[in-house]
Amino acid sequence: MTKSRKLLQGSTGDWEVVVGLEVHAQVSSKSKLFSGSSAEYGAGPNENVSLVDAAMPGMLPVINKYCVEQAIRTGLGLNAKINTWSRFDRKNYFYPDLPQGYQISQYKDPIVGEGEIEVELDGGETINVGIERLHLEQDAGKSIHDLAPNESYVDLNRSGVALMEIVSKPDMRSAEEGAAYFTKLRTIVRYLGTCDGNMEEGSMRADVNVSVCPAGNYDKFRETGDFKYLGTRTETKNVNSIRFTKQVIDYEARRQIEVLESGGSIDQETRLFDPKTGETRTMRSKEDAHDYRYFPDPDLLPLEFDEAWVEEIRASLPELPDAKKHRFMDDYGLSAYDAAVLAMDKDKADYFESVAKGRGGKLAANWVTGDLFGALNKADREIGDSPVSAAQLGSLIDLIKDGTISGKIAKDVFALIFEGEETGDPADIVESRGLKQVTDTGAIEKIVDEIIAANPKQVEQVKEKPKTMGWFVGQVMKASGGKANPQAVNEILKKKLGL
Repeated sequence: MTKSRKLLQGSTGDWEVVVGLEVHAQVSSKSKLFSGSSAEYGAGPNENVSLVDAAMPGMLPVINKYCVEQAIRTGLGLNAKINTWSRFDRKNYFYPDLPQGYQISQYKDPIVGEGEIEVELDGGETINVGIERLHLEQDAGKSIHDLAPNESYVDLNRSGVALMEIVSKPDMRSAEEGAAYFTKLRTIVRYLGTCDGNMEEGSMRADVNVSVCPAGNYDKFRETGDFKYLGTRTETKNVNSIRFTKQVIDYEARRQIEVLESGGSIDQETRLFDPKTGETRTMRSKEDAHDYRYFPDPDLLPLEFDEAWVEEIRASLPELPDAKKHRFMDDYGLSAYDAAVLAMDKDKADYFESVAKGRGGKLAANWVTGDLFGALNKADREIGDSPVSAAQLGSLIDLIKDGTISGKIAKDVFALIFEGEETGDPADIVESRGLKQVTDTGAIEKIVDEIIAANPKQVEQVKEKPKTMGWFVGQVMKASGGKANPQAVNEILKKKLGL
């Protein structure tokens, strides 16, 4: 199902928002792209720096084969074309944390070409977002400005770390779509194991491109391929959270509309995002490709490999989110929305499958996406830190299905385990605490009779308005300590009240 694109209203008419993301994903590799230095996060300043990383004279780069494999793996996960011939170029610019005075990157001949991924939006709607390219490049170091009032320091630990730059096409049309795409991309690389997606450590960050154009111009762009219809874009650099990405798009779209409607023009520039204010600000005018003076790196031969290696990598791919989503729908009867929610995170998907195996999917999905995810969110915990194991939740569902406990008692037992008051098997907890469901119809009838006798006014009311029988159900459940079988309670009440 494809979502109809949202328009933003301005004082002069409706505007379309156009979004593209350039996502930098750090390759999951023990060593850097062109040296044997460790790529591990968290080392002391300048501890993971080789002579190559520091650009000492005469030091030559040597390509890391595993990083190339990880790039191919990612390209396959993006349904993209793998180029068996690619080339590294030098991107020349000066910055204190770039010791070579250039960045080794790929320009005209990237390792991965065009692809496409399906992105789920709220409510089960989907869009397709095109991938323009994926290329390999080395990261720069880090300048640190807050250690001394009049000095800056340079840490070269990140210098030479392998990055995949994944460039989307301008297929996103709102902040929600941009955030959903970034989320899906992060999910894919984490499934593949090619990037850990840890944004707090800088493993994944986005340059967010935003432009606005009058309503109808996007269709003209699609018809002609002429980017002039999309308006002038800005690029906000190094956005390291999905929430911030959404804020950047919202702010930039509104800002650009205000500028244009007041008679101004949009400068093609690079901007920075301030999380404290939720605003972007000018960083520098946007450079064109010729400003970087790209040319083939003379120290590196073109990168060549054969299709057989690509197919070998393809055969080793895990089940990816889209395939898992559709399997959950087919095998477990889940809705598209529930299947997408569960498949979005590999750990959550694995947990769900452990719970659902042999038990049926719908009840398992309700407990996992409802009670478990709700409790985890409230406690600010991840699925891997869940106090309730998949085996425990599965056992709890078994007790509901065989009538040993009611759904309400199950929630109470779940809470006991989650809060650490109990740690064992739910069946043992139910037994030791005397929580088994009352299925003895004689015992339930006795409670029903007592409540009916004590409430004659409610009896008359329920005969006039049968929907008010819920009050009696609640009273019976309360009197039984929540142990009475709800189905039996309803049947006995209907019989006794003549409904």
